[in-house]
Amino acid sequence: MKRDLDAMSDRVHDVVIIGGGITGAMIAWDASLRGLKVALVEAQDFGHATTAGSSKLIHGGLRYLKNLEFGLIRESLKERRNWEIIAPHLVFPLEFVVPTRGWGSKSRWFTGLGLTIYDWLSYDRNWLNDEDKKIPAHRSLSTKALLAMQPGLNPDGLRGGVSYYDCQMVSPERLCLECVLGAAQNGAQIANYAKAIQFKYGITDGMRAVTAVEVSDKFTGARYIVRGRMIVNAAGPWADLVQEKANGGSAARGLIRSKGVHLITRNLTRNQALAVQSSDGHFFILPWRGHSILGTTDTVYKGNPEKLCVTEEDISLLLNRANEALPGVNLKRRDVLHAYAGLRPLVDTDPGSRTDSSYTASRRTEIYDHAQDDLSGFLSVIGGKWTTSRLVAERTVDMVAKKLERRLKPCQTASTPLPGGELGQYASFKRRALRRYSFLGSKVCSNLVATYGAMIDEVVPLITDAPDLGETIDPPAPEIAAQVVHAVRQEMAMTVEDILFRRTGIGTLGHPGGDTVTRIARFLSREFGWDAAETVRQVEATESQFINPLHAADAL
Repeated sequence: MKRDLDAMSDRVHDVVIIGGGITGAMIAWDASLRGLKVALVEAQDFGHATTAGSSKLIHGGLRYLKNLEFGLIRESLKERRNWEIIAPHLVFPLEFVVPTRGWGSKSRWFTGLGLTIYDWLSYDRNWLNDEDKKIPAHRSLSTKALLAMQPGLNPDGLRGGVSYYDCQMVSPERLCLECVLGAAQNGAQIANYAKAIQFKYGITDGMRAVTAVEVSDKFTGARYIVRGRMIVNAAGPWADLVQEKANGGSAARGLIRSKGVHLITRNLTRNQALAVQSSDGHFFILPWRGHSILGTTDTVYKGNPEKLCVTEEDISLLLNRANEALPGVNLKRRDVLHAYAGLRPLVDTDPGSRTDSSYTASRRTEIYDHAQDDLSGFLSVIGGKWTTSRLVAERTVDMVAKKLERRLKPCQTASTPLPGGELGQYASFKRRALRRYSFLGSKVCSNLVATYGAMIDEVVPLITDAPDLGETIDPPAPEIAAQVVHAVRQEMAMTVEDILFRRTGIGTLGHPGGDTVTRIARFLSREFGWDAAETVRQVEATESQFINPLHAADAL
């Protein structure tokens, strides 16, 4: 996959997509598989914002039962299975345990009733060829059984619990990237760090129409005109701002930005996720890569999306919730290894509302045709959730085809494996890879399989030509130097931050150490020909993405 804005500006595309998060990436992959000429531009890096800032779950949305959104739950559960099929190396079943206390809506009986409906709605969850991906029905747990699974729970008032399954992503950033790679393999022209700054217009069927996007290259400042018969705004939390640019200062469809914060700490549970019912939302303690994810918040964010950050108040809130759920862990501020935040773009169904909570807001999606506002050739995709992004893309491409008056192939993304997903049964593929690449060691090879799936064969050959690329970057972490080189040459990584957070998992568990950051910067310096000043700037920019685990607020 090569970044070539000159080539992108040399042709007229059927569809130009603004936004390289999971929604835009999926639209690009779907459209390219169906034979459309596709361009995608992303202002930063692929999957850098909402896509990365998630709970890393592919789930049906059990809590949507409260709003009686059965259609959304059914769609989500069907899509959960589709993700297991197309990305078997990145999506895995995960058991959740829900402690129950008292009576009424928080009782074991009532929670079990909701999960019975959840099971019914996921009747096809085990229509899979891979036994390891199949999901059991929920089960009731006695207090004794629950405490055996989660011994840190406060036993006071505990009345057993329930167990159910959803799915977890190894890396949402890489899952998004694979959609981008799949689109590029099918002829789409892709560019990150290419910001849509304004639009060009013409007249189509007597109506004002968007005909092109002017794009600015972040690194050179050069500007390019990217032409398309249809423009799709898939900018997530920036979708209303993109609308304003297209509509001359007004957004036809508003959105609510919901802030979700997560913390990474040492491992707090066993192999199960802990789902705690609370009065002001839901709270998870999720096992992930030998650590725990604490999350999430769900509050309306009214600031500039570019200024989103994790505050000390956010951290304190989540630490308090974790300590309430598991009193024995006694988490302190210094135990927070990493923190991240994302903005969920939600459809604003009540523009006059002034609530500060977005927890009860619907996760439905709207694909808005701006021809209703006398602006043709322009669609905006608003709202939605990670799990249903494939289906949203399918519906968006269907609408694009209708607007273009094109008869396309049926959508293929529900059954077509992503580039790394063409491996059959995951466990069997992993065993074969461990034998074939035994010289790497099981830890390194297992990480490569989990990261690249079937694309592992594109990474390992780099070591044959340069054996030093087989060395680990940050021992005892399993990532090797070949992954950095591959990310630059084949995955459009442009910065040190791209490598640490979105091409590998080196930075997602906290600061790996200054030597590691500097070493990666030197690799990129050789690939890009950076001078010393640029290399230092890259290191400093990356350092700013980490929090200080020994914050003065809790140093004592």
